Amino acid sequence: MKFIDLFAGLGGFHKALHELGHECVFASEINQLLCDVYEINWGIRPVGDIKKVIKNDITSIPKHDILCAGFPCQPFSKAGKQQGMNDKERGNLFDEIVKVLEFRRPNYFILENVPFIAKHDNEETWKYMSLKLESLGYTVDHRNYSPHELGIPQHRLRIFIVGSLNGLDHFDFDLIDKQKSKLGNINDFINDNPIQFRKLPKENKRVIKLWQDFISSLPDNVNIPGFPIWGMEFGATYPFNNIYPYLLSSKELGGFKGNFGISLKGMDKSKQFINLPSYARVDKEFPSWKKRWIGYNRQFYIDNKEYIKNVVNEIAQLPNQSWQKLEWNVGNSKRSIKEYILQFRASGLRVKSPDIFPSLVCTNTQVPIIGWRGRYITKDEGVKLQSLEGLKRLPEPDNAAFKALGNAVNSKIVRLIAENLLLDNPKHKINGQPILKQLQLSMQFQGNE
Repeated sequence: MKFIDLFAGLGGFHKALHELGHECVFASEINQLLCDVYEINWGIRPVGDIKKVIKNDITSIPKHDILCAGFPCQPFSKAGKQQGMNDKERGNLFDEIVKVLEFRRPNYFILENVPFIAKHDNEETWKYMSLKLESLGYTVDHRNYSPHELGIPQHRLRIFIVGSLNGLDHFDFDLIDKQKSKLGNINDFINDNPIQFRKLPKENKRVIKLWQDFISSLPDNVNIPGFPIWGMEFGATYPFNNIYPYLLSSKELGGFKGNFGISLKGMDKSKQFINLPSYARVDKEFPSWKKRWIGYNRQFYIDNKEYIKNVVNEIAQLPNQSWQKLEWNVGNSKRSIKEYILQFRASGLRVKSPDIFPSLVCTNTQVPIIGWRGRYITKDEGVKLQSLEGLKRLPEPDNAAFKALGNAVNSKIVRLIAENLLLDNPKHKINGQPILKQLQLSMQFQGNE
């Protein structure tokens, strides 16, 4: 069958459907660097902005059987502004997909996005999308999947939305669920001797060392907090409950202490705000979860000041507030940061389990770090985590490659969905029955044994 690949990126959809024997007849990608790479990898040149194509000449999009689209997720991501369909540049791209479906009427579609899209705006966004698709005659279903459920050590939950003009009696996500497997060994996805890799900068090494000193200074009977550790709150006294800094005059705020206990007395309001945590400079009441974590941090410092005050003084000298935060996500495990997977995030130095990578994201500063190797993951390792083995080319430089990998769809998940979704096609039958029906009967028979 013929398929089109919208918002194509590195071609995760293309790889999956190509391996199943289908032919790509059209691709779109607005990033010209990715267009160059896509053409080298797949032998077809993507057109540019799909909105312009649809507006100027929708007939240039050829007839096809399957529409694939991993449309931009930033408008619906929890990490973004969550503007959804109100995002003028990217939020309305779903409507462009609808225009193609309405014009060309392919039998199937497979869409991918962040799972929050189904909950965005009190589920109004999902209601809008599903009604639009159903109004075109498609039967629609969706389910969330992450590579780690299929043996790949990357936690990357995404929603996969499928549709068919022939109904979905032949398709069942439960069959895909039955192919879930145990988590693969992370070492199988790590190169022992990579030719090229990015070492940790000196500054990042210092941050890791200081937080290791912090952890090591705590007695064994003191648990490392599971809540985010915000060093700026150690010694701070500014109000944060019903009254918060924005409501106070500089004179009133001067009676309190800011980051790491610095006195705010004698400063004008702008300087006082500089000496407050960035999240405390807002003009509205703090959310309850933020109040809770501020309180936890202040109490933790009071309880353990005698052990940690010296290293806290050094952490206070770090030039970046995100470096002054720690997220210890490994519970009561061994207290050695370098034995885990690490990430430098806006929310702090994140310490994660050593058997699974966090989701690859499109921000180059958040590339996962293999703590015991003292380096960032390589592009080749990122390719494995996205099931994109076999690509001839990735974008250059590294930051462009990891941005593309962070935006990519996992090809293995797409393939599992596609090979089940497309089974009602006459070409995929055994003895006149769809292969899926054969699988269902076989599973039913096995269950009765």
